[in-house]
Amino acid sequence: MYNSATFQGLGAMSERDNIYQLVQGQVPAFAFDEAVARVFPDMIRRSVPGYTTIIPMIEVITRRYVQSGTQLYDLGCSLGASLLAMRHGVNVAGCTLIGVDNADAMLKRCQAYVDIDDAQTPVELQLADVRDIDVQNASVVTLNFTLQFVPKDDRLSLLRKIAAGTVAGGVLILSEKLSFDESEQQLQDTLHHDFKRANGYSDLEISGKRSAIENVLVPESLEQHVSRLKAAGYSQVIKWYQCFNFVSIIALK
Repeated sequence: MYNSATFQGLGAMSERDNIYQLVQGQVPAFAFDEAVARVFPDMIRRSVPGYTTIIPMIEVITRRYVQSGTQLYDLGCSLGASLLAMRHGVNVAGCTLIGVDNADAMLKRCQAYVDIDDAQTPVELQLADVRDIDVQNASVVTLNFTLQFVPKDDRLSLLRKIAAGTVAGGVLILSEKLSFDESEQQLQDTLHHDFKRANGYSDLEISGKRSAIENVLVPESLEQHVSRLKAAGYSQVIKWYQCFNFVSIIALK
């Protein structure tokens, strides 16, 4: 079974995230550049509560819903953690995995992970904006902490395109950071920051990352996600996991 520990075990290609220890003065907007690509496995493990649960469960969900002769898409594949989890979940013939990301630095490192992975399902990596991808004959599609970086006005059209290209009985796995009403937002933010402190981030680093990602990552409420997925053409939407302000949903076609 492929899991997040395996992904972390490929850490010869990864460094410890100290990006926001080093920033002085005005914090630049967050970008998936070479500096982030170098530390991304460490960054996401220490920043996203529940990530090490979500990744292996993507394999489990894939195994349940993959159909022979179809395509599987990881849109916003970054370094390929969810892509490889999907790959290890494929237990039928005639499938192809397609990983898409618009950051060249991330995709090059993703290819290195794919090259040393031992699963056999073919993988194609594409450097592109996920909004430009023509999803076809898909049985499993993953947006693993990707939609939150897509402009809000483009999210419904993207999901409609994914749903239209998904076969009957197929599934979308959507993982996102959530927003809440004001009273709950404060508690969820506090718990998230406590999680980061427990993983070795300083208050300076937490503040720096928060400033960098503001207006780059735009979260929405669970209710907004569910409503949009149904409007996009999914028949059933199920929240299968939540840890603090991070959630993963399956949407069935």
